Amino acid sequence: MDAELPNALAALLERHGCAAHWISLEITENGLLDDPDHAIRNLERLHALGCKLAIDDFGTGYSSLSYLRRLPVQKIKIDKSFVVGMVRDDGDAAIVRSTIDLAHGMGLGVVAEGVEDQATFERLRSLGCDVAQGYWLSQPLTAAQIPVFVQGLPKVRYA
Repeated sequence: MDAELPNALAALLERHGCAAHWISLEITENGLLDDPDHAIRNLERLHALGCKLAIDDFGTGYSSLSYLRRLPVQKIKIDKSFVVGMVRDDGDAAIVRSTIDLAHGMGLGVVAEGVEDQATFERLRSLGCDVAQGYWLSQPLTAAQIPVFVQGLPKVRYA
């Protein structure tokens, strides 16, 4: 909601020689709802800088699809409250499946938060979820730990 955020971020990117497309900013639904017109203007400015934008905790707020349609975001993140139970609860599974379908239909990517086991990971994969995030994949890492983690990942060949 800070009108100076886009300018401050642009200055930080310039000072540190960081490309804006390396940055993904996550916006909560509730943050959008306080003053939607102001939020949209700020998001458009951040998008114009080249930053990636994602709606975090999607489905937990009171968002309107009319606002989602207007936002310059590239991804939505499905809240873990739906993801953790989706293997055992048909209602949660339906919400996750529908959210993935809706997002893809709008040309948006989908991140599922709260992946705690392989069964959930495999179910998300079968539903076409783009990215999984959670403790089953990794605990949160510091910047210094990331290179070591990545080097330890299995080598994958793509056809």
